[in-house]
Amino acid sequence: MAGIYERLGVRTIVNAKGSATRLSGAILPEEVAQAMAEASQSCVDIAELQAAAGAIIAEATGAEAGYVTSGAAAGLLLGTAACVTGLDPGRMNRLPDTAGMKNEVVMPRSQRNFYDHAVRAAGVRIVEVGLPDRFSGAGVRDAEPWEIADAITERTAAVHFVAQPWSRPPLADIVRIAHAAGVPVLVDAAAQLPPATNLRRFIAEGADLVVFSGGKALRGPQASGILCGRRDLVMAAALQHLDLDIDWPLWSPPPGLIDKRLLAGAPHHGIGRPCKVGREEIVGLITALRLFLAADPEARRAAWHVQLATIADGLGGLPGLTARLDGSGEVPLLHLVLDHDAKLGAAELAERLQRGDPPIHVDHARLSENILRCNPTCLKPDQPAIVARRVRELLT
Repeated sequence: MAGIYERLGVRTIVNAKGSATRLSGAILPEEVAQAMAEASQSCVDIAELQAAAGAIIAEATGAEAGYVTSGAAAGLLLGTAACVTGLDPGRMNRLPDTAGMKNEVVMPRSQRNFYDHAVRAAGVRIVEVGLPDRFSGAGVRDAEPWEIADAITERTAAVHFVAQPWSRPPLADIVRIAHAAGVPVLVDAAAQLPPATNLRRFIAEGADLVVFSGGKALRGPQASGILCGRRDLVMAAALQHLDLDIDWPLWSPPPGLIDKRLLAGAPHHGIGRPCKVGREEIVGLITALRLFLAADPEARRAAWHVQLATIADGLGGLPGLTARLDGSGEVPLLHLVLDHDAKLGAAELAERLQRGDPPIHVDHARLSENILRCNPTCLKPDQPAIVARRVRELLT
């Protein structure tokens, strides 16, 4: 019998790029898929389910509270909105009109990226700090702690930090400065798993809200993510996300998620309402989180190495190409370095791989250096050999 994608006329791909959203994210473990299917067969109160999931997230991250979002970008929108409005339902109703509210988010200029559109969507203006000379090659400096402090005013709703090994200033310095001014820190840690220790690291360093993707290394549903942090801010995020079309006397949210006593009234559907997350995604995310925490990281890494070694072995002796394993990061990568003797350049090779049958997608982040990379995280056991065979065919 034909598979679902074949019946829809959609090609399945060999994903040697990794868990990119445009390539549909990670492949779900069977336990996650089964849990989602089971969840789909019963109705529950979503607030009650979010409360249960939030308790599991809080335990895993060391945060006061947790919440399941429809992705890391949705977490940035909800987190920013929470920092702007607090628990004021009137302010929630006015977003993205932030007139009269704290409506600026301070951010190092070197950390600006496409995803901070989710921050701006809450109605705030990003205030850029510092000059990233170290990236332009003009010097060694980047944003510095005093510049963060200098940019914080009475209009500052939050400081936004994008977690990368090279991010400056260090998060601990940003937290110290922001908290001295009474300003929360929102951390984008979407792709900072593995290692599993990062689930707790940013909260431990003082971040007020942290977002993680659920559809990458966690191998949860593609449309899922984690928001964790201060209880009041997670509560404000939930209030701007949940379906609140219910009369006040009948509304009894779990106190662990939303303490109704702290509210003047229930807000309208909030700015995060379009970012709906279903019961299937909530259950799938929590199941994936538990599997991720229980997994042996060394065994996982060893399996990835075997996959990349299969590709490298299949390309041995190929003129114009050097297959070089890079094990320096949490996820090992295989670099396909093409020189002037190669039959195709990196761009043409990547394009022909994508046009083949099956289509093969590789990481082209270093295309300008004539390098393609293979990421093992979304490869099935039989697919490394397919990648090697097709590259060899194209280059000979």
